[in-house]
Amino acid sequence: MKLTIADVAKMAKVSKSTVSRIINGNYEQNTEETVKRVLKVIEELDYKPNALARSLKLTKTNIIGIILSNLQNPFWANVLEGVEDTCHHLGYHLMIFNSNDNAALEEEHFRSFESRQLDGMLVNPTLQNIELYQKFTNNGFPFVAINRKIYGMDVNTITVNNIEGAKLAVNHLITSARKKIAIFLYPPDGVSPRIERLEGYKQALTENGIEIDPSLIEVINEKKGEVEEAVRKLLTRSNPPDAIFSTNSLMTLEVLEGINKINRKIPDDIALVGYDETVWSKYLNPSLTTVKQPAYEMGEMAARKLIQMIESKKDRKKIESEIVSLAPSLIIRDSCGATKSGSAHSAKYTNL
Repeated sequence: MKLTIADVAKMAKVSKSTVSRIINGNYEQNTEETVKRVLKVIEELDYKPNALARSLKLTKTNIIGIILSNLQNPFWANVLEGVEDTCHHLGYHLMIFNSNDNAALEEEHFRSFESRQLDGMLVNPTLQNIELYQKFTNNGFPFVAINRKIYGMDVNTITVNNIEGAKLAVNHLITSARKKIAIFLYPPDGVSPRIERLEGYKQALTENGIEIDPSLIEVINEKKGEVEEAVRKLLTRSNPPDAIFSTNSLMTLEVLEGINKINRKIPDDIALVGYDETVWSKYLNPSLTTVKQPAYEMGEMAARKLIQMIESKKDRKKIESEIVSLAPSLIIRDSCGATKSGSAHSAKYTNL
């Protein structure tokens, strides 16, 4: 039997007009609990309004969406610039959503994409909604993962070679006569950039004949003050490290705060390399050596891949997916005591 909006309303115990508003993305007139209940019923019944079904089959809106994990991170500003420029050039509009790495909020954004009849989406996934990602890809909805790999799924992905980026950082520290190198990272929890940066750190040490010291691997929760406290404890213990590799730009700011609070000097007392080039890196004193990700290129390539999928005449389920891995580069400044300032390797990409 064909489902109707009345069936959804009855099961959700709301009016048909309430269901209609929520389907059309108008959440303001309802409580959060009502919105979630209606969306859950729509999911359970796999209900699709006739107008939406016709739109998905016959028309395009020329609008794509992007879900990012943390808009506070300056890395995403450059990614968004690449996405927006590409969309503008190819005649598409962009809707931007922030999940704040919250799985429930990410799911809500996915539902909004459905109701707003977007043509496709880019997502830096929380990795906590695998069944939902799988459902969208199985239905042939154009979907490209950006920055983070979704393990166990065949999905188009644009990312960076994070192992190589970490090795660039650690090898530079080693050539700067640093041998006791600590790494700071947020909990890996299946997040590919974090996993790969840790792996690159370990590979660089091993390849240079340096034993991996677990006490120098600092996995820090994303809570204000914890990085600063970890830095203080690490640098005031007996036989402290002579270098720190920080794997996130926001984390690097907290590392710097911790170093300054215990009156350690960079690079005399401790060398530092950060991950992600930012507008402020070169203005620090001393200026910060960083691993630069080709963020603009990542956004550009992800948008082009998504629009190619949208406009393809082929059955999207049969289009072979690929993981594109862009090459990072190292910008050498003064925070490691290096003499060659401002050098960098050119960024390239490879298909994995």
